[in-house]
Amino acid sequence: MRLVFKAALAAIVVVLTGCASAPSGPIALAPGAAASGRIGVAMSPVPQVDTSFPGAGCLLCLATASAANRTLTVHTQTLPSDEVAKLKKQLAQVLAKKNKTVTVIDAPIDMESLPSSSAQGTNVAKKDFASLKKTHDVDKLLLIQIQSIGIERPYSAYIPTGAPVAVFTGAGYLVNLATNTYEWYQPVRIVRAADGNWDEPPKFPGLTNAYFQTLELGKDEIIKPFAAP
Repeated sequence: MRLVFKAALAAIVVVLTGCASAPSGPIALAPGAAASGRIGVAMSPVPQVDTSFPGAGCLLCLATASAANRTLTVHTQTLPSDEVAKLKKQLAQVLAKKNKTVTVIDAPIDMESLPSSSAQGTNVAKKDFASLKKTHDVDKLLLIQIQSIGIERPYSAYIPTGAPVAVFTGAGYLVNLATNTYEWYQPVRIVRAADGNWDEPPKFPGLTNAYFQTLELGKDEIIKPFAAP
């Protein structure tokens, strides 16, 4: 039960961190937004690949769902996330091909450690990213925040209401560090079901294939605005 409580608390923290840092809706990349200045490309820490059971709202419900899907969870936690970690360098390469001045920031950006912004206004970031301007000698920050990757199964209290699906949830931000305002914000949520039967333990090949598809599709959604002519 203690592990279940920790898992539930971690999921709440991820959701609250994402809400605290995100604007109210998508912000399209304006022409020329990435055309000038030094751009730092960074990522928040990549979360562990795991299962989640939205709708299993109480601790006992979550414990029941976790126990019923234990074999799936054990397998899911073995799936690699290396392809997600490559996204930062892939974005930098896309920008460099367009003759942008790019710096890859190696260390993950911990959103929780950043102070809240004191400024208010349209598209002003809720977190204060300004300190990163001097630290990394960049004018803009292109930040990728991956919130969850893995397998999700919907529940209503103790009862599953659907088959498990692979998920990729995250967002991309382009922040002007001089004004601490968003010049681009794109939330991403990719969901893929298994082709055919999903319930094939212990390796769950259908869901595993769907998982890798979500990684590629999620990365494409984030790269696409910067790769456009």
